[in-house]
Amino acid sequence: MRWINVIGLGLFVALAGFPATRGHGSDYDWQRDKGQTIHFLVNNNSLGQALVGKAPEFEKLTGITVKVDMYQEQQMRQRLLTVLNAKSSEIDVFMTLPSREGEQFAAAGWLTDLSDLVAKAAPDYNFGDISKKLIEASTFSGKLTSLPVNIEGPVLYWRTDIFKKCGVEAPRELSQLLLAAKKIKECDSQITPFVSRGLKPAISYTFSNFLHNLGGHYTKDGKVNLCGPVHKEAYELYSSLLRDYGPPGVSNYSFLQIAALYSAGRAAMAFESSGQMVFISKTPARPKDTGVMLLPPGPAGSIPTAISWNLAISPFSAKRDAAWLFVQWASGPALQKELSLAAIPSPRGSPGNSAEYKEWLDEVPLRGQWQQALDKMRASGSSELGLPIVANGESRDYIGAPVVDLVLGQRPFQDSCKLATQNLEELIHRQ
Repeated sequence: MRWINVIGLGLFVALAGFPATRGHGSDYDWQRDKGQTIHFLVNNNSLGQALVGKAPEFEKLTGITVKVDMYQEQQMRQRLLTVLNAKSSEIDVFMTLPSREGEQFAAAGWLTDLSDLVAKAAPDYNFGDISKKLIEASTFSGKLTSLPVNIEGPVLYWRTDIFKKCGVEAPRELSQLLLAAKKIKECDSQITPFVSRGLKPAISYTFSNFLHNLGGHYTKDGKVNLCGPVHKEAYELYSSLLRDYGPPGVSNYSFLQIAALYSAGRAAMAFESSGQMVFISKTPARPKDTGVMLLPPGPAGSIPTAISWNLAISPFSAKRDAAWLFVQWASGPALQKELSLAAIPSPRGSPGNSAEYKEWLDEVPLRGQWQQALDKMRASGSSELGLPIVANGESRDYIGAPVVDLVLGQRPFQDSCKLATQNLEELIHRQ
């Protein structure tokens, strides 16, 4: 274990009216749990790293010590399941994806209802400023189970200099992606034309956008639906891009490998989380030669994926109040404004309206393109990344299986989708 010491809709309507005032609220006692220590289980992504980096500010504000247990996503999730299954008080606050495990964790009783805590938040917390859509996605059986600390979805990062050198126009339709990748491969064999997620459990995050833009969904009339013509087209397009134009070993790629490849200048296109902007921007050349757009529209138009990482409090924590101060601080307007200026997109509306943020956007043209993509996510995004069931996370493994089969040449599509459908149906029956 790695420890790092670092200094429903009705609910929304009921809480949205709390007023916004100033600062951290001069009449709010942030020091009431001074001297306590809380344990934070965190994903080693750009958001998690940013929260850990800002933790000294929380410690100064509250007098509470934060101990961080940080892992890559899959390892973090395994660690979390171990702690929650054991009903251990070892973890107080943790990062979670409501779109993935919300149903499962809520059904198991693994999420503290934050409704009463939000109602007693600092005067400047301004609950109504948080995306209504993300609050609804975080609410199960009328209980607010966690609070969003970002908004994200996959976007297409593309190298404007490579496209220009190779005489390739930026794709404006989904069908043009393969042609662009083919031309780049013929032009420069040293560059990976396209990269996206190929690791089976992670695939649905990026693949779902392809499926939705082509007009498909994972279920139809309440039944699993993976083998239709639209699904075949989506699976084959995504798999072809990875198999024929992706890097070696792409079936092991998730966000860290993709961001590293693109940041190093070794990929012409990367379809990956909007949250990776912070990593990509750390390489001085990338903000100058990168363009950002949503996945080009298909026959069904543009239906981007939009989800959030949230913070939840373990119901087995012995330090609920101190843990709530951390969640309130991390999701509050002051820190969210700071994170926005560090390229962590906020679930709140107010950071984007600040003069500082608008000035920050104007500094680099890439940031404006990125913000336009985020605005469209908020307006028309979909969070369908798996089946709407308790075992949503496991369903994603089966949804990603046909991609892996096609990339590695293990099974033809019809055989693979039928097997995935059978596994999904059995999963539903086991619940």
